[in-house]
Amino acid sequence: MPSKILFGTAGVPHSSKEHDSVSGIARVRELGLDAMELEFVRGVHMGKETALQAKEAALKNNVLLRVHAPYFINLNSSDKKKLEASKKRILDSAKIGSIAGAKIVTFHPAFFQGEEKKKVLEKVISVIGEIIDEMKKQKYEIRLAPETTGKPTQLGSLQETIAMCDSLKELLPMVDFAHLHARENGRFKGKKDFENAIEEIPKKFLQDLQMHASGINFSEKGERNHLELEEKTNSFNYKWFIEALKEKGVSGCIISESPNLEDDALLMKKYFEKK
Repeated sequence: MPSKILFGTAGVPHSSKEHDSVSGIARVRELGLDAMELEFVRGVHMGKETALQAKEAALKNNVLLRVHAPYFINLNSSDKKKLEASKKRILDSAKIGSIAGAKIVTFHPAFFQGEEKKKVLEKVISVIGEIIDEMKKQKYEIRLAPETTGKPTQLGSLQETIAMCDSLKELLPMVDFAHLHARENGRFKGKKDFENAIEEIPKKFLQDLQMHASGINFSEKGERNHLELEEKTNSFNYKWFIEALKEKGVSGCIISESPNLEDDALLMKKYFEKK
């Protein structure tokens, strides 16, 4: 089956005249892009009315919406109040995302905090199961998607992310390939390395794979910050990435998290269409 990938921006495009979500969705379509991630990373500050407007704009412009939950989430916290607050942030994101008609809510699941990785994984799977149960009660029509993370101190290797999704059938993996590159100190040294990563992902996810991509700066401790794809110091090769996806027949959605959101989203989309 030929690869079909949607490309979009992590938040409102910088070139949007107005910097609200509804205007951003319209600008995404004007640019010739296909998707936008609603960024709730500093908190869920969108109300029901705006979410409904976003849904209407997305339907009108044929733009896929996703949601990124707040960064302040740790489903491995030993502090009950912090754990409950983390669960609430995901549920609040799911509620508003569902109203907006978004496809997924992605989130960074947890920190290891020096604990045994297997035990942390088991605990987080259990907590996510509780969140899913509450989502079903509330009838939120949206799926959770744990994200691969950029530092080895965080739960979120590709294997751990797949394990979460294998344990809970309601989950989809959100594969941030730039994060994988950073957490493994420059994992993608050639196109074959991208192909190998794709081969680790169960085939059932490859026809609707949710992804992030950007340039990335990192150290031996993992991710530092995002870079533009064509920044000289960036070693994340987007051409190898796109070629590997296309050759492996992967379909889905790539959201650009580069500092120049739409330019790099368009760069990837044009290269995908050319190859």
